[in-house]
Amino acid sequence: MKRKKLSILRSKHNWSQKELAEMLGVSEITVRSIENGSRSPGTKLAARYSVVFQLSVEKLFPDIFLPSFDTLCIKNSPEESSIK
Repeated sequence: MKRKKLSILRSKHNWSQKELAEMLGVSEITVRSIENGSRSPGTKLAARYSVVFQLSVEKLFPDIFLPSFDTLCIKNSPEESSIK
């Protein structure tokens, strides 16, 4: 899944992929791979993105971190209602 939002955010800050990579402490190819969706960041790298962009990891990577969605699915599942 391509993460267009990341490249848009990076562009709004006028950062190249290389500049962002330096801020994150990773290679330029890592930033490119995450933006084009061929790679997902680990928890630590996602947290660094969150600090750099001052946004939650859930907003930056909704395809990976969806705790509220996951929680709602569990609460609304048939198995959960039969446990009560």
